[in-house]
Amino acid sequence: MTTDSPVAAASGRRTPFFHPALFYATPDAYLDGVGGFLRDALAEGQPALVAVPGPNLALLQDFLGAAGTDVTWVDMTRAGRNPGRILSMLQEFADRTDGRRVSIVGEPIWVGRTPAEALEATRHEALINLAFEGREVGILCPYDTALPADVLAQAYRTHPVVGGPEPYRASPRYSDPREVCRDCDLPLPEPREAVALDFDLDALADARDEADAWARAAGLTSARRADWLLAVGEALSNSVRHGGGRGVLRMWRDGGSAVAEISDRGLLADPLTGRRRPDPFAANGGRGVWIMHQLCDLVEIRAAERGLVLRLHLDLG
Repeated sequence: MTTDSPVAAASGRRTPFFHPALFYATPDAYLDGVGGFLRDALAEGQPALVAVPGPNLALLQDFLGAAGTDVTWVDMTRAGRNPGRILSMLQEFADRTDGRRVSIVGEPIWVGRTPAEALEATRHEALINLAFEGREVGILCPYDTALPADVLAQAYRTHPVVGGPEPYRASPRYSDPREVCRDCDLPLPEPREAVALDFDLDALADARDEADAWARAAGLTSARRADWLLAVGEALSNSVRHGGGRGVLRMWRDGGSAVAEISDRGLLADPLTGRRRPDPFAANGGRGVWIMHQLCDLVEIRAAERGLVLRLHLDLG
């Protein structure tokens, strides 16, 4: 299989921002498309970041050999376990290059991702188009054709350009990123059993104490319990400050994870909230949501007219 490389395909339009999806079925197809993209970028002297699952990381490192010495390599299964962390990683890499064009390979969905993780990764893919619009960057996203059909269908909506095995072309189903994010706000499944409590400003300390006691009883390690308390505490405080002054906290175990759900009457006006490292001097820059993304293994966000729901997942161990 031979495809036009994304860099070559983009040169005809020469738009600053280029965000293609590459569909692949074999290692050879992966190396042809992804390896070719990187080879072209490195030949042009572009800084390159590769964030893909470990086996594909090794495949590309072997393919590039010494040419990959200056590439920044990241195992996406670790750095991107929570899809809400990925965008800030990509932005920070691009910000370090002093305005030069950069090339990024990001593979946020792989075979084995849970449906909940894949949905939040789809939201991430849509948000790339808002966060990088107009910037000098190419972000190639490979998709294994063994992924579920609904995941592959969403890739056509979140990428302006698609390719593999055919040459790169405009996606016929590309959609407005905000529309895709709204479509990701599907109803969350109800837990079988959950501890629930109402809270407001006066009951904020009590709610934190309850979250601590619940985490101890659930068996979180001391390190994980510290992450839990900070993430849940930020969510509770956000509800009091921005969610109508009150909310509901629910907690339960889901297999090997502890889950906290915080619901309130708040709104999420900007879907990029919490997706960039906040300015420490800014009065309100999404600091709380960003902290939740950094600490949790998965953050599910549901924004609707009736209010905002956050589900925070942390592994017990």
